Amino acid sequence: MIELEGVAHRFGDREVLRDLDLTLSERRIAVIGANGSGKSTFARMLNGLQIPTAGTVTVDGLDTRKQGRAVRKLVGFVFQDPDVQIVMPTVAEDLAFGLKHHGVTKSEIPDRVTQTLTEYGLAEFRDHPAHLLSGGQKQLLAIAAVLSVRPQYVVFDEPTTLLDLRNKRRISRLLQELPQQLIVISHDLDLLADFDRVLVFDEGRLIADGAPAECIARYVALHQN
Repeated sequence: MIELEGVAHRFGDREVLRDLDLTLSERRIAVIGANGSGKSTFARMLNGLQIPTAGTVTVDGLDTRKQGRAVRKLVGFVFQDPDVQIVMPTVAEDLAFGLKHHGVTKSEIPDRVTQTLTEYGLAEFRDHPAHLLSGGQKQLLAIAAVLSVRPQYVVFDEPTTLLDLRNKRRISRLLQELPQQLIVISHDLDLLADFDRVLVFDEGRLIADGAPAECIARYVALHQN
């Protein structure tokens, strides 16, 4: 369970989040809001990429401020731009790098790489230069790399923004099937329509929290003018 107590955050004099007290327990939680609403800062707090200037964020009782490394083993983060996450020359090497970084034993890594490549439809690209993959394939590789280390929670920051329709549908199916608890930041409202819970941010405040239909309608009404 992820919990936020008294959370606020500033960048210099600018307050980007305030008055957050939340318990995140549902399997699929969506986060929506206009650019600059604070949703991306919120997302980065969930695995310790960003530490709040006030309050605490805990994951299964672990404080992101004091136990960030342990938290990041529990909470995977998929960035909007997969090129940020792809660091090695080939697809297989990139997966192996992530596994090694998370402490998977050297003898176990080859089997885990093969299993992951097969599971996410990337087996034919094992030795392919990672930077030459299509946008959809890169996004799949970034997701596969995060999921290969078996986190209990996964945060997705705009997972479909750079994708064509076919790959959007593929990622949508994946989000439906994954067993982990997911927190998905997205402007793609259709993607979020069947989620368990939606959080709506506006100017650093949480202004709606509940079922998708009512929260998405609140967000749309807020930005009609």
